[in-house]
Amino acid sequence: MSYSTADSLPRVTSDDVRGAQKMLSGVARMTAMEGSRYLSQLVGAPVHLKCENLQRTGSFKLRGAYVRIAGLLPEERAAGVVAASAGNHAQGVALASSLLGVRSTVFMPTGAPLPKVAATRDYGAEVRLHGQVVDETLAAAQEYAAATGAVFIHPFDHPDIIAGQGTVGLEILEQCPEVRTIVVGIGGGGLAAGVAVAVKSIRPDVRIVGVQAAGAAAYPLSLAAGRPVPVANPATMADGIKVGRPGDVPFEIIRDLVDEVRTVSENSLSSALLLCLERAKLVVEPAGASPVAALLQEPDTFEGPVVALLSGGNVDPLLMQRILRHGMAASGRYLAVTLRLTDRPGALATLLGVLSVADANVLDVSHVRTDPRLGLTEVEVELHLETKGPEHCAEVGRALREAGYTVID
Repeated sequence: MSYSTADSLPRVTSDDVRGAQKMLSGVARMTAMEGSRYLSQLVGAPVHLKCENLQRTGSFKLRGAYVRIAGLLPEERAAGVVAASAGNHAQGVALASSLLGVRSTVFMPTGAPLPKVAATRDYGAEVRLHGQVVDETLAAAQEYAAATGAVFIHPFDHPDIIAGQGTVGLEILEQCPEVRTIVVGIGGGGLAAGVAVAVKSIRPDVRIVGVQAAGAAAYPLSLAAGRPVPVANPATMADGIKVGRPGDVPFEIIRDLVDEVRTVSENSLSSALLLCLERAKLVVEPAGASPVAALLQEPDTFEGPVVALLSGGNVDPLLMQRILRHGMAASGRYLAVTLRLTDRPGALATLLGVLSVADANVLDVSHVRTDPRLGLTEVEVELHLETKGPEHCAEVGRALREAGYTVID
């Protein structure tokens, strides 16, 4: 590694990334690059999806974890490694350690999704559940490292991690040599920093656009301040990029090499996940879908060909259900409506008849008769409907009003 004389932070070079690529030969897959006709039509230029959601362990994290652990000294390997993560980094460290014959301990929050906990154990790590939030889990892992001598494997703030993640950038240039814009999600910054180092060293003309969830956007604040600035209480469904403070090492690289950092809404994230599932037939987690969310929000602001980096596909099935419903609502294909009826025989059947004529598919019906807000002869009905888009939602609302119903919500 080379070092910056300004701040003595380690700097990652293109040679580091190429060395990591050799190290990962036979370990990490060269994941597929898939074209998207829908997004290409939307953007007005070719759009390709770099499918790291199909990487071993379901995300790009294996790349950096393997390079970091493979670079440890023999005595460090003998002491084992420890990590803290709610999902992707945990699985990457677990598999990398197993492949290298190193003992690994991974701390995960007590509320971590059971499939991610089970997968981390299956990859060979000892899993310890500790803390309600990642910060508490991180503190426990660092205490364990201090007490046992195990090497703490940071998820993004280390040159070896960044060099490993940068190998994705080399693959993008090989698979799509005509690329003009690469869109990549940013949490702590390891992936975006690595991709930027790899790509800009070969194609400085390629535009790198980073994407953060609006509720966890530490990088715009930090770039404006010229230093890493924490964001209070980050909140987003995209837990893979839900990081409160940029890493020191990736921040320096992103500041110098990433052309722009944008933010996306929760509605855009859920719509992007739904689009990946329906149009591309790809299971992608919210963080992995963040580049697609950016394309959906402002499609006419990207120069093509564009590569959107789908960073991971590890999503809890229960969360997936909620996100898909949210995505359908955001795209006008799911409507929840509450109204009051006179509680008499046939009232519900009449209501359902109105909805049938309006061609709305009823998914669920809920009755409330005992709420003190209701009159003696009233019943509150909540309906969950499948609709065909925003215009159809408006048509359903008009049909209910014209039939004399008062919509409460």
